[in-house]
Amino acid sequence: MTASTGPQDVVDVLTTDHHEVLELVQQIPTAEPAQRRDLADTVIAELMRHSVAEEMYVYPAMREHLPDGDAAVQHDVEEHQELVERMKELEGVDAADPRFLEVLGRLEAVLRDHVSDEETEQFPALRARLTREQLVELGGKVETAKKAAPTRPHPAAPHSELFHKLVGPGVGMVDRLRDKLTGRPNQA
Repeated sequence: MTASTGPQDVVDVLTTDHHEVLELVQQIPTAEPAQRRDLADTVIAELMRHSVAEEMYVYPAMREHLPDGDAAVQHDVEEHQELVERMKELEGVDAADPRFLEVLGRLEAVLRDHVSDEETEQFPALRARLTREQLVELGGKVETAKKAAPTRPHPAAPHSELFHKLVGPGVGMVDRLRDKLTGRPNQA
């Protein structure tokens, strides 16, 4: 591991999220059903926070600074919707049911494609077009947004910056309350 050179920028923050979630996904198939459910719920919560924070702060930056920003964001929003639908489906399947791993596999496939697009194309393009200060500022905003973001999938919710900024914190608060009341894990 390399020594830290100051605050993480947005690319570091999001890349770390990707790797942590993919590591959790890899643990699920070999876990016992009760642990599978907990790991899956943690994956869902982490992915929801990550996605909402991207939609609030990263996608507007992509639209503004990347030459193909609108198209890239549209593609990513479509993938986010597919991820939300797979997460909602995963929530509804008992962890001991054989379909659980099938749904997890579909979620993982979409996630890996999304991560690949971001890490090989979009993140390097952001780093090339934004200053270190801008990237660090975005990283801070993303970290703050993740704290208030929803932890459960809401397939009917729009994937918009305005929605997430106005309604998202309330939805996130309700989700975290539900998590607490039901004992559902929501953090890695």
